[in-house]
Amino acid sequence: MPHPSKTLIIEPERTNHPAITFCEQFLGGAKPRYVFGCNAWGRSIAQQVLIDGFIDDVVQERYFCDKPVLRSAEVPEEAMVVSAVVGERPLTALSRIRELGWTGLDYFAFQKHSGLPLNDVLSLGDFECDFLANRGHYDWLSARLQDAESRQILNQLINFRLSRDLGFMEGFVDAQDRQYFEPFLELQSSGETFLDVGCFDGYTSMEFIKRCPGYQDIHVFEPETANMENVKHRLADYPKVHFHPYGASERHQTLRFKAAGSASVLSEDGELAVEVKRIDDVIRGPYSFLKMDIEGGEIAALKGAAQTIAHYHPRLAISVYHKADDLWRIPQLILEWRDDYDLYLRHYTEGVTETVMFFVPRSSSS
Repeated sequence: MPHPSKTLIIEPERTNHPAITFCEQFLGGAKPRYVFGCNAWGRSIAQQVLIDGFIDDVVQERYFCDKPVLRSAEVPEEAMVVSAVVGERPLTALSRIRELGWTGLDYFAFQKHSGLPLNDVLSLGDFECDFLANRGHYDWLSARLQDAESRQILNQLINFRLSRDLGFMEGFVDAQDRQYFEPFLELQSSGETFLDVGCFDGYTSMEFIKRCPGYQDIHVFEPETANMENVKHRLADYPKVHFHPYGASERHQTLRFKAAGSASVLSEDGELAVEVKRIDDVIRGPYSFLKMDIEGGEIAALKGAAQTIAHYHPRLAISVYHKADDLWRIPQLILEWRDDYDLYLRHYTEGVTETVMFFVPRSSSS
């Protein structure tokens, strides 16, 4: 049995009376109804509720989903507002709504208590079933994590995913500026070889260069042509950067790709055709640090890197938030190849995105 301090703590279901009351009043329509944020989640609400408009101080469009887009100063004080901010800063968005004097509720609680068939956020809709079916794997992961902070983060994330209660995310901040680079990695200023798989705009590679200016090599993988051109321009002045214009997967093939900026993803209904290859077939020498964030394709890409991971034993920073079972399935897969890793978990936003699991070779962990 795992030590008690390493055991998952699942909080009992709490009745959220304020959220229930908000939903009843919002659906009743007695007060003006608005959605905070012009995005896919806001569109999902507008498809189900006859709202008065959207609130967004950033977008230039004046209409979204055939509804007016208002600036904050234009919204009546008596408005009821559902925040459609789910990714980086849902806590900040909800706080802003309340600072402006409106009655507000976050998307997660609204989805749960409104009874409306709203779009799920990433894999939240599948998580409860996976957790109930695989509770033992989650307990195993909790016991396997290296530090108390990792276990606390795991507890918060699981309780949030099960309850949709944003209160479990209190304490998290949007810290993407330091994502992937933690002290326990013990990265050296020189001699490191970095694989940036899913590099998007090259930001993570630039952060690597800042920390490891005497690096040996950098390999960037990015299948979207426009993104790769931007990355080449951004990294043009740096030596020994190798550009791989394809995605990573478990075999060499051509797949469909849906371009959506940082959320671009392999998809059967994608508008682009892209080439994917095995990392094992592309990288011929040792590498010391692999970062991977490819919108749900992590397991397939890791399988295509099994040989080099097993042989070179690099540090790994892998996104584990795209699919319901990523939290436990990804570490179990990697530990089949090398069991001598210490596992850490970190989370870099207030919402559902940017959860990263780190695998630190035991020989270099403190």
